Amino acid sequence: MQLSAMALAVSQAFAQTPSQDAGTTVVVSGIRASASSAVAIKRDTMEVVDSISAEDIGKLPDMNVAETLTRVPGVQGYRYGGEGASPVGQGSGLTIRGLSGQTASQVNGRSYFTAGAREYNIEGAIPGMVAGIDVFKNPSAEHIEGAIGGLVNIRTRKPSDFKELTATLSVNARQNDMAKKTDPELFGLVANKFDLGGGSRIGVMAAGVYQKSTGRSDNNPANGGANFKRAIRGDSAEYATLAAANTANSPNQPMAAYVGRNDVSFLQNLPNLSGLTAEQAANVMVAPGLTSNAFQETIYRTRKGLSLAADYRHSNTLRFYTEGEYTYYQYYQNYRGLNSIDGGNVQNLQTTPFAFTEGMANRNLNGGSNDVLVNQRLRSGTFLNSTINTVGGEEHRPYTTWIAAAGVEWSPSAAWALKGDFSYIKADQTQDNRSVNLDSANGLYWSTNRVADGAPHQLTFNGPSLSDPNNFVFRDYSNGTYQKWDDNGYAARLDAAYSPDGGFLTKIKFGARAAHQKSLFTNFSFAGKPLTSDGKALAINRSNGISASTMTGLLETAPTNFMNGDAGYAGGYLVAAPTALDGNRIMTAFPNASIPAEGSYPENPLARRVFNEHTLAGYLVGEFATEDERLRGNVGVRLVRTNTDVTARVANITSGAVVIAENIKSTSYTNALPTFNLTYNIQKDFLARFGYGRGLTRPDISSLNPSISVNTVNGTGSAGNPDLRPQLANSFDLSLERYFNATNYVSAGLFDKQIKGFLSGITECQTVALAPAYSGSIANSCPVGQYQITKSVNAQDGYARGIEVAGQYFFDKDAGWLQNFGGSASYTYVDTSNPINIGSVTAPRVIDTQQPMVSKNSYTVTGMYEAKGFSARLAYTWRSDQVLFGVSPSPIDGRYIRSYGIVDASLNYDIMSNLTLSVNLGNLTNKGLDRYVGEPGAYATNVERQHYLNGRTFALGLRYKFGK
Repeated sequence: MQLSAMALAVSQAFAQTPSQDAGTTVVVSGIRASASSAVAIKRDTMEVVDSISAEDIGKLPDMNVAETLTRVPGVQGYRYGGEGASPVGQGSGLTIRGLSGQTASQVNGRSYFTAGAREYNIEGAIPGMVAGIDVFKNPSAEHIEGAIGGLVNIRTRKPSDFKELTATLSVNARQNDMAKKTDPELFGLVANKFDLGGGSRIGVMAAGVYQKSTGRSDNNPANGGANFKRAIRGDSAEYATLAAANTANSPNQPMAAYVGRNDVSFLQNLPNLSGLTAEQAANVMVAPGLTSNAFQETIYRTRKGLSLAADYRHSNTLRFYTEGEYTYYQYYQNYRGLNSIDGGNVQNLQTTPFAFTEGMANRNLNGGSNDVLVNQRLRSGTFLNSTINTVGGEEHRPYTTWIAAAGVEWSPSAAWALKGDFSYIKADQTQDNRSVNLDSANGLYWSTNRVADGAPHQLTFNGPSLSDPNNFVFRDYSNGTYQKWDDNGYAARLDAAYSPDGGFLTKIKFGARAAHQKSLFTNFSFAGKPLTSDGKALAINRSNGISASTMTGLLETAPTNFMNGDAGYAGGYLVAAPTALDGNRIMTAFPNASIPAEGSYPENPLARRVFNEHTLAGYLVGEFATEDERLRGNVGVRLVRTNTDVTARVANITSGAVVIAENIKSTSYTNALPTFNLTYNIQKDFLARFGYGRGLTRPDISSLNPSISVNTVNGTGSAGNPDLRPQLANSFDLSLERYFNATNYVSAGLFDKQIKGFLSGITECQTVALAPAYSGSIANSCPVGQYQITKSVNAQDGYARGIEVAGQYFFDKDAGWLQNFGGSASYTYVDTSNPINIGSVTAPRVIDTQQPMVSKNSYTVTGMYEAKGFSARLAYTWRSDQVLFGVSPSPIDGRYIRSYGIVDASLNYDIMSNLTLSVNLGNLTNKGLDRYVGEPGAYATNVERQHYLNGRTFALGLRYKFGK
């Protein structure tokens, strides 16, 4: 791996700077050689860019591209199921300089997106296909707009990368120590050049890859929120009164059996703390993180890719080229869950001190002192007379993306370089998530022992066998998420560069780009199809239940190594077999359930949306330098016009019947995006840089949907907002870089992004043309007839600012035995402002929060060793607490990931000059991204809400290479 600031001409291989020949791409192998080239490029560039390059063909330093990117200063990533991943299966899963969901994606300088999104789902990228990755943190004007956080450009191999006939083949085997399944990875590439005479030649290249991996995610999801409980002891008069009243109405809570017991308490659920006496209030506790269920996921990832490229050159002044990239990524998981439906009586109840304050409840909404409302939380106990529910399910989520491009480069003279490029992209995605629930049979109860403390929480069961089919009945079937995205787009661009003969102005670059993206979203989800004898909902006494013992072919037992036994209960419970949910097996087995046949699911018409967006952009950039090049830089501007048409289906209910109609909205806006970069040599090998740029990030496709829905019972509703505008950022960079020799350097930089137009949810009162005037009895704080509508708007300004420090050092030949060692390190501090509205329609309240998925502090330390024929790396990546997804108005209901560090390693040994043995080791410390109640800072509780165990990953491979 190499970390460097990549010059625009190198990283984009002429796609962004027409005056440069694609053959100038730097291709190096070996750790020290890569580091030396990286330092040279970092020193000479004018932009703020960090890069990673594959050491050799088909060899990135990590098994996952997202994990590799976290080695870059200022970049943080997420891991799930043993691999770098997007937290929600969409977008890059990366934060760059404190901004999440603000990343633009490119392949070879062309815009690249996953169906349904503006970003590319980086976890779908295939390491073997990647030649390098560039992270532009403050892109200049000639770059495609679309990201205030950063621009990630994936570079694949090109025919011009090779001097002669070259072929490579690699075979790898990978295993996760929890999943215990070995999977293959195959990569092959062949490239050659043919001299046609007369200064002409043709280059061709083809590469293909197939990769599978099996991961595991064991976790124990639990509740958030205050979850107020009041303990009423069995030996109290109040308990005896409740027992007499509840015996007939609550057979699952046989309280009469525990009257007079001093070791049993009834936990009364409280909606709030009002109306309690002082004695009653003393027995109230909060119970976040209590439920601690068992949940096991086996995650199968399949990646396939094909890269084809060819070009024709004549006298190095004229080049015609064509390229094609195909990627297929399927995220497929089988999941199994065990849930305890707790009885209300608890034996040996234990609490622990916990200050539940007004701040934790509502951020001290009323002001004044931050009083403690409850001073204890539930820690442990045995929940008597509990019932059981299990779920077995599977999710298929395939992503397919094609991009084809063709173009011409022409240099009619030494001063001019021209380029035209056309590309077409096709992207599809399907998410199909189906599941079956089993309930415990009538009259069966368990004593559930739970300890909501420590990591992980402890959970055990005493009662009937959890693996016996006779103890369960079928409840229902759902295809809770079945949705499709069908996207396409094109882009055409013209670029030119003129280099004057002498003078302060060294180059003028200008160009234009027209692009279009279309996205069609459809939804076919359904839920709650009863799997009972009469097709009706399962009765409380299970009178219409179908015993699981009658259909054992649809069942399996969950793995018996849940969290390696560290959570108390080790698994082995009965679930519907996830693989039995394929096709129409459930429909056939339960004819009374009215399950539609696969391929014939009815569409949910109100969910359909169509998005069309056309952009037209032009740029002008001037590069300049003093005669001695002590001062150099560029200045430019990009002007972009955006036209968007979005269509939603809405329900008109004014007549009393539902009439579905299309709601079409069109918007247009224009943005000017200036940039300026300056580099000054304070002295030889000691540089100061300054950069300024204005960027934009357009709203998510789904948030522009002009949908609207209302609830005529309570007078509320929600609406999309097609009038949302991009978030704009003015970004400033200031850095110092000191170079000691060809490989060793240290750098430090400050960055500040001043952001306008943060999206914020607001609630306002309005009349709704599609619905009758609100006349319900529930007050909604609005004028008569109006609804309380929630939607997103561009409301607030914020920032992301911080520092980046990086360095690299290799011992030289005079260091004796240390000469083969080297290392690199980087540290990032980022402070973010993410204002959100948590108030009501009558009293809006904006609070400043930390950007989601962002750690204030992060660092990476890498040790390297390289001797003749052998190299090794050991990398440790650490990050501090981060908000998960977003903050909650009530911090007690929030989630955050506590600080963690992950260790990865790789080794390469040259068995012979063209045959290399490689070993990759992932997550050696077996660390999961554990989730906690609250949020970082003042509302951090250190109360675990969900513990994760993903296991370690090992890969062994052979790589053969012929040619250069």
